[in-house]
Amino acid sequence: YIERLAEAVGIPSISSDLENHLGDINNMIEWTKGHIERLGGKTNVVVNPLNSDKITYPPILLGEFHVDKKKKTVCVYGHLDVQPAAKEDGWDTDPFTLVEKDGKLFGRGSTDDKGPALSWLWIVEAHQALGVELPVNIKIMYEGMEEFGSEGLFETIRDEAKPGKFLDDVDFFCISDNYWLGKTKPCLTYGLRGLAYFQVGVTGCEQDLHSGVLGGTVHEAMTDLVRLMGTLVDTNGKILVDGVMDSVKPLTPEEEALYESIEFDIESYKEENKVKSVSDKLLYDNKKDLLMHRWRYPTLSLHGIEGAFSGKGAKTVIPAGVKGKFSLRLVPDQDPKHIEKCVTTHLETEFAKLQSPNKLEIEMIHGAVAWLSDPKHPNYQAAARAIEKVYGSGPDYTREGGSIPITSAIEDATQMNVLLLPIGACDDMAHSQNEKYNVSNLINGIKVLGIYLHELGKIQGPKPSACKC
Repeated sequence: YIERLAEAVGIPSISSDLENHLGDINNMIEWTKGHIERLGGKTNVVVNPLNSDKITYPPILLGEFHVDKKKKTVCVYGHLDVQPAAKEDGWDTDPFTLVEKDGKLFGRGSTDDKGPALSWLWIVEAHQALGVELPVNIKIMYEGMEEFGSEGLFETIRDEAKPGKFLDDVDFFCISDNYWLGKTKPCLTYGLRGLAYFQVGVTGCEQDLHSGVLGGTVHEAMTDLVRLMGTLVDTNGKILVDGVMDSVKPLTPEEEALYESIEFDIESYKEENKVKSVSDKLLYDNKKDLLMHRWRYPTLSLHGIEGAFSGKGAKTVIPAGVKGKFSLRLVPDQDPKHIEKCVTTHLETEFAKLQSPNKLEIEMIHGAVAWLSDPKHPNYQAAARAIEKVYGSGPDYTREGGSIPITSAIEDATQMNVLLLPIGACDDMAHSQNEKYNVSNLINGIKVLGIYLHELGKIQGPKPSACKC
């Protein structure tokens, strides 16, 4: 398995640079297609629906291991593309050469997401080697653009979910593209926050001006923008925009109880996020409040200012126009369109208070709803039993502060349950230098995924895809 992962890591399938790496992504997809077919599976390479005369995107790879139409069917999703990486970025080794050291496998894509994604093929291979029939039908959906917007995948999902097509008879979905909360205890993820990303621009003139010559005579755009951004959130993280909190679901005793047993250490959290050596302070000093504000409450973060001087040294310039970037992470029942109205009203009101003659522009660049599943669903319970059999104890049930849009897209199109089953540890450094995948996580992950299939096979009752239940 490690040798095959090394082959996959050796293909620099970088989706953010299609000009130079489209061929590599296509090679990665062909490599995977060949592996599925060698195991006796069927494949279909779907042309990306967003291809045009101006740009060509990687295709979507669909695979299938059909056992018996009477058996349940699970569809697993993974991505075969990776983030950019170069040794000069600060890697200790060549990022596209898998290196094993101290029980860790270092290489770009080792944990995000080639290791977990390809594990499903190794599970099929193991069943064949042992002469054991697969307990369920397996369908596979691999893409090559996840790290750069999943271009074309959402359209493909909607099309393949139509009656009689690839996803129509899928009973359960499973995604392994996130991570444990800690380093040692597995978890199942049942919630993700959504996103509303904004840009607020203020323009004061047509070109940058000399602050020594014209400072004190013009209404400066930067001054207006800084004051506007300061009205959005306070230093304790409280959102100051009216209406944002109105639709947040109240905390139930049942949900609150899920936080009690979660394995989480605040001091380690401060160290891992490089806070301890600077301030040694977080917004909350207890596990429950900290995790709730990380997962189940909305947040507003300021990201940066476009158009302002940000280089080294000093530049005495009055920017002609500046754009502030900020976003809100949304939770279940929050509608991005409603959030857009709240934010727009707030900024327009605050700008009017400034009595500035400058021009204000507000734009929501991206909006995505939050996702919440039921940890008591049979799909989740099957995974929980698998984890208990491999690790000797049940998983933590977690939510995440980030967004995985593919999750909601699958559920919306198929009406079937989606399980997020992380395999990697919290310190795997996905997207960063020295990305790694623990050998123990690889081995135990394969065991968990394999047993999960058998637990799905034990579920009684009709096929959920037949009754949409």
